[in-house]
Amino acid sequence: MEKPKLSFWQIWNMSFGFLGIQFGFALQNANASRILQNFGADVHHLSLFWLAAPVTGLIVQPIVGHYSDRTWNKLGRRKPYFLVGATLASLALCFMPNSGALATVMSPIIIGAGMLMIMDASFNISMEPFRALVADLLPSDQRTLGFSIQTVLIGIGAVAGSSLPWVLTNWFSVSNEAAAGTVGDNVIFSFYIGGAVLISTIVWTVIKTKEYPPEQMALYNKEPSEEKSARKEKGLIQIVYDFIGMPAAMKQLGVTQFFSWFGLFSMWVFTTPAIAQHIYGTPVGDSSSATYQEAGDWVGIMFTVYNAISAGYAILLPFIAKKIGRKKTHAFSLLAGGLGLIGLYFCPSPQWLLLPMIGVGFAWASILAMPYAILAGSIPVSKMGIYMGIFNFFIVAPQILNGFIGGLIVEKLYDSTAIYALVAAGVSFLIAAVSVVFVNDKDEVVAGA
Repeated sequence: MEKPKLSFWQIWNMSFGFLGIQFGFALQNANASRILQNFGADVHHLSLFWLAAPVTGLIVQPIVGHYSDRTWNKLGRRKPYFLVGATLASLALCFMPNSGALATVMSPIIIGAGMLMIMDASFNISMEPFRALVADLLPSDQRTLGFSIQTVLIGIGAVAGSSLPWVLTNWFSVSNEAAAGTVGDNVIFSFYIGGAVLISTIVWTVIKTKEYPPEQMALYNKEPSEEKSARKEKGLIQIVYDFIGMPAAMKQLGVTQFFSWFGLFSMWVFTTPAIAQHIYGTPVGDSSSATYQEAGDWVGIMFTVYNAISAGYAILLPFIAKKIGRKKTHAFSLLAGGLGLIGLYFCPSPQWLLLPMIGVGFAWASILAMPYAILAGSIPVSKMGIYMGIFNFFIVAPQILNGFIGGLIVEKLYDSTAIYALVAAGVSFLIAAVSVVFVNDKDEVVAGA
């Protein structure tokens, strides 16, 4: 039995919580390095502090996926997980910029890194059940649309989150000044607003979305009897069995994901110090000057641009993919992102930095949608949650590696000139673009084929 098609607004409502998740995620991406540097971290150690996020994702995602496949209660199957995750993430958003207030108890750097870890773990609890929800509720021919609508909402949330500190300062005269060991009021209030938006949008999705109960899912997803018998409950050890037996397409996509997220991690960690040094002329180690804060606010605008572009480009992805195929669409998008990151090196002024972010926006939109649209057709329906969680391994592993070596490379190889980390991130995107061509997308249908 085929799943019924859902209306545009049904798909919108079930993905609306992703707007809030990305609002908070964008605040984290654009401001975490800045906050940690305000608390005393230097550029060489930033990637180590950011390790907290992917390490928690590596642990949390498969466990959440495993148990969400087996959950059913009054709230549903996936909804309990992203509701809990959103609540915890909202609290972490409120506490992180205030870590300095606890300096008498513990170093604010350690507290800030701890809040970063809790925040990212909470985002992870919420994020992958949303991916699985699209695969649960939509028939195969609507999944690209479903993931694209998610990407549109991600873009809207990220635009608002990335630009909010700049908007509060330039439109509402909220101070962005930050003495050593403190965080500017514009960042603090932005994180408060982010927490409120996150929990509100998740609650909207919980109220507006109805999940299919297990009996109905069984009718839609008829499994071969041998698969049912093989799927005996083995507890958490089942995650190991599923990892070993992952579909071939997932392994192939893993290479693409590895280089995509290696580059993204470098961009998120090093853009603020890179732009402050390369464009604004601040010295290495400066994190409290007015010029550095101005550079940090402008990085928020750069991130706003790439997220705005990604929201618009995501609308086009289903149509482009229908014409040229999902693999070519993803390869083109990653190519644009790679050239954009490399292009940052050649920009002569802050305003010019916005142009390369268009290409980054293409890549970000595609990274958030196309791998999941390709993957969904290769995963057994009864294991959608666990495999979406395991797929996260190919996202967090490159970030963990980058976290360990990224700072050392910047210090030893680039002589603390962070802009070269962004150029290397662009090269990583180009490698990802080549690798996706070799992925087997068995559900891909190209017009005219």
